[in-house]
Amino acid sequence: MADMEFLKNFPFFEHLNEQELEDIAAVITTKVYNKGVNLFWENEVGNELFIIQSGAVKIFRHQEGREIILALFRQGDFFGEMVLFGDEKVRSASANTLEKTTVYILKKEHFLQLLNKNPNIFIKILNTALERLRQANEQIANLSMTSAYARIARLLVRLTQSPEADRVLGLKLTHHQMADMTATARETVTKVLSDMQSKGYIRIVNRQIHITDLEGLMTAAGLE
Repeated sequence: MADMEFLKNFPFFEHLNEQELEDIAAVITTKVYNKGVNLFWENEVGNELFIIQSGAVKIFRHQEGREIILALFRQGDFFGEMVLFGDEKVRSASANTLEKTTVYILKKEHFLQLLNKNPNIFIKILNTALERLRQANEQIANLSMTSAYARIARLLVRLTQSPEADRVLGLKLTHHQMADMTATARETVTKVLSDMQSKGYIRIVNRQIHITDLEGLMTAAGLE
């Protein structure tokens, strides 16, 4: 059974009463995946919503022989929702774990039952979907209108989570993965990160990127 405390604080379920939460927890499946495991493939038939209890997942597609990373999801995020609505039956992208990950899986039939009882959940999902669409459009614009340096800087800004002065990226990404997220070459990422470190925007310790000058990084990203 899923962690009741986690479900209670999850945005979709925060308005459910105790009995409704117990009903949802009873039909949710919990699975643990090691790093590097594919949860599903693009064009694969699916009928499940995934909620990340812990860990991290990348959503990606293959295009012209290259992997394009569309999004990174972490604890408290959900994905795979597109197959739950309408006649859509196949996945529009693939999902792969970036580290050991625990997910809660909610099947379509149970999800639709939940929606019938609590229509507000649909509004929350719609708002999230619209925000993801906005971010995707922004990412497309970034790829076509900004330099590789600015694209990499924007990626770092977007991935920064910690509020402290020395902000730490939540994930240890390889240079190859960062290249896949910014439509650049791995060698370009390496060169740009080295330059950013020499300018004091970041420091890299054991492959972990620390943002030491967020304002400078945002300027480099063209965000200020």
